[in-house]
Amino acid sequence: MQSVLFVCNFNAVRSACAEALARHYFGKSVYVQSAGVRGGEPADPFMIAALDEIGIDASRHRPRTLEELEEWEGLNFDLIVSLSPEAHHAALELTRTLAAEVEYWPTPDPTVGQGSREQRLDGYRDVRDGLGYRIRQRLR
Repeated sequence: MQSVLFVCNFNAVRSACAEALARHYFGKSVYVQSAGVRGGEPADPFMIAALDEIGIDASRHRPRTLEELEEWEGLNFDLIVSLSPEAHHAALELTRTLAAEVEYWPTPDPTVGQGSREQRLDGYRDVRDGLGYRIRQRLR
């Protein structure tokens, strides 16, 4: 595996987290990017905090769409990992013109969590830890 693209709805939480984790674990051995199907959301402060807890600085992440990524550098990836139903549909559409493998990793949206700050952050930690495990298993 030489290049991986993580895709979710807005590239503000799940795919941004997956990108940061994959870069942390695999450094320069795997080219990693992330994108969203839609734009308009800022990077999520809870996602940034959850990654910061394990020593990953994602504070400079700027969400981007698939269209923006395609304009900037193209979409030449060996593997596209979709993290939401909408993203999976978009990833499958991309394979009409790309020879990329697509995998769907259903990942809950932690932004819908309720409760105290700590309870909400627990949802982000669960997503972070689940993605971290899958990334280490799949990309090693």
